[in-house]
Amino acid sequence: MGVGDFTLAAQTNYSRIDVTDRDFSGQDLTNSVFVSSEMRGVNFSGANLTNAMLTMGVMLKTNLSGANLTGALADRATFDEADLTNAILTEATLTRSRFYGAKITGADFTDALIDRSQAKLLCERADGVNPVTGVSTRDSLGC
Repeated sequence: MGVGDFTLAAQTNYSRIDVTDRDFSGQDLTNSVFVSSEMRGVNFSGANLTNAMLTMGVMLKTNLSGANLTGALADRATFDEADLTNAILTEATLTRSRFYGAKITGADFTDALIDRSQAKLLCERADGVNPVTGVSTRDSLGC
């Protein structure tokens, strides 16, 4: 096997890799590392991203619906226009991250670290209850 001959799906460290439009739906990506990765349009729906590192990741229009991001480190990440419907972000670190136009119906942000300015913007459109945790999006954001 030569240099560069590898299967991306077999890796747990996707740092600084462009995974645009890939399908990781339903996969167990616990503890995976996506630091400084280009993740535009990626399908993470239903994926387990518990304790994943998504620092400085670009997740423009990424599908994270129903994903579990418990304890994820996603500081300085871009979630613009991402679908976080029914996602679990409990105890996630989301400091200095952006959520412009993100869908957050049913998302659970309980005990997540999130900048007040972003939390305020999210509260303007927060609704729904997470079907797994039973926590309302508004309550989890402290709206």
